[in-house]
Amino acid sequence: MHNLLLILCCFLLGFLLRRSGRMPEATPAALNSFIIHVSLPALTLLYVHDLRITGSVLLLASMPWLHFLSAAAFFLVAGRLLRLPRKSVGALILTGGLGNTSFLGLPMIEAYYGRAGIAHGIMVDQLGSFMVLSTLGITVAGIYSEGRPSFISIVKRIAYFPPFLSLLLAFSLMPFSYPEWLTAVLGRLGGTLAPLALFSVGFAFRPGHIGGNGRSLALGLGFKLVLAPLLLSVFYLGVVGMRGLSAEVMLFEAAMPPMITAGIIAAEHDIDPPLAGLMVALGVVFSFLTLGAWHRVLGAF
Repeated sequence: MHNLLLILCCFLLGFLLRRSGRMPEATPAALNSFIIHVSLPALTLLYVHDLRITGSVLLLASMPWLHFLSAAAFFLVAGRLLRLPRKSVGALILTGGLGNTSFLGLPMIEAYYGRAGIAHGIMVDQLGSFMVLSTLGITVAGIYSEGRPSFISIVKRIAYFPPFLSLLLAFSLMPFSYPEWLTAVLGRLGGTLAPLALFSVGFAFRPGHIGGNGRSLALGLGFKLVLAPLLLSVFYLGVVGMRGLSAEVMLFEAAMPPMITAGIIAAEHDIDPPLAGLMVALGVVFSFLTLGAWHRVLGAF
């Protein structure tokens, strides 16, 4: 419960401080840069280092990849049919294809499934969501920010993306144990991610932008909170035949609202920042209703 209160408080503080005029308008840019270069790499180094990769773990990790690819296909087709602006399509792919499987997902898993479900959630998040963000996510950001970047340009964006570098470093350090001081430092730095990210989203939140983005928001949140979890449930439960706590937690993660870091990357690359910010902010709000419904549906299987 305290994690959910932290999410709410940080979002409201960001929103209220922007309204008060006590902080500069460039505040989100500075916070987002710190998150990308410090908080997220520290969290990756901390959690990925202790993962043990097995066949069942890879199956759990496959969900975010399928989620992102299905989102890309859906929004590309929907964007063409509805004649959405190009950058709006890019923002929808990023925020509709990546879920908040970490600092909202893990507290929600603990609330609904207990601590036994957290290990499964970490597998989905670290080997799935973070890797998708660091590869496919940054590739999409490059495409929609520059138009038609070269293959070399895309590779450079991935190679120099700080969370991706920290992911490679974490894998290379797996055979070695971290000293206690390093674990403590990484924990404190990684712990800044959730409050800073929610504060940044709250600060950038503009309720007045909802009217001009109503159709895109309905499309994006409808896919992220309802359609994507439904399609993935049909595949993993009906086709693959997965059952048990691991399957429930994985699909519960699929129903999470848009990833805050995906919204931050969209803003950093100037890919329709208002739409990306609204997807993240309103997605968190609506998810408190939809996640309860998904928990009951998944429990029926």
